Amino acid sequence: MKDYAVISGDARSTTEAFGLALTSLADEHKEVVALSADLAGSVKVTLMQKKYPERVFDVGIAEQNMMSMAAGLAAGGMVPFAATFSVFASLRDLDQVHTDICYQDLNVKMLGSHGGTSFSQAGSTHHALEDIAALRGMANLTIICPADYIETQLATKAAYEKYGPIYIRINRGTDYDVYNTDSYGFEIGKSVLMNEGTDFTCIACGSMVHEALVAARSLKEKGVSLRVINMHTIKPIDQDAILKAMKETKGIVTAEDHNIIGGLGSAVSEVIAENGGVKAFKRLGVPDEFSIIGARKDILAHYEIDAAGIEKNVLALLEK
Repeated sequence: MKDYAVISGDARSTTEAFGLALTSLADEHKEVVALSADLAGSVKVTLMQKKYPERVFDVGIAEQNMMSMAAGLAAGGMVPFAATFSVFASLRDLDQVHTDICYQDLNVKMLGSHGGTSFSQAGSTHHALEDIAALRGMANLTIICPADYIETQLATKAAYEKYGPIYIRINRGTDYDVYNTDSYGFEIGKSVLMNEGTDFTCIACGSMVHEALVAARSLKEKGVSLRVINMHTIKPIDQDAILKAMKETKGIVTAEDHNIIGGLGSAVSEVIAENGGVKAFKRLGVPDEFSIIGARKDILAHYEIDAAGIEKNVLALLEK
């Protein structure tokens, strides 16, 4: 195990991590502004709002207008962070993201919270299972899905440093820490090897990284060495890490809280297909359906994207 990685640490709010990082950026850079759509408290933009009320704009329940306003602010030299729920930032705002932001390659940072099934009992209208798929084809757009509290802060600050449209996807509330330091070298477009492994590879993003690490620990007790890669940047994807895993392990599974169509699994499979394939490969996520509704742990277990599900699928693929 890398000395910066932990299997089970504290559970902390990634939305709070974003709010704190955003406020820190506002302290240092006067051009940083924030926008929310009647969800400032939910996405923790209120942390910046308390300190710089004149630089935070709540547009009400008008997410499409928010993205167009962000584009205008960016065209005027500001660095806007537009924050709302993932399902709204991607699906409701798709035209504005496409035409107003990405087509013009404007320096807009979008924060999508409550990603995947993390809104659990709120139901299918608030489960964001298509956001990465909807946005991955957008030219000029970078997509980041941080694994925990520390990585969310690093991703937010890195987004400021990189010019252009960026979408950061986080969960609703608390995620287990997978890092015990912020000095592991976060870099947009460069994955992180969380656990050495020679038998099989699990490429995960977001909170699934923690699940993959737990699975790796359990598999180790069964004599199976699982490599765990945190693919925090979905676009541009780290092809080198995928090719290395293809060469050095017997197969690959991807784990994501997203539909298996168009997300991390699809991005990884494209690299695999273009480079000769692997003996065993499977995408773990929500199949081609609207997800079930319930407690999140039950949803993850149902779709076998929790630690037990990852372990089960790795063992099955190894048997083949």
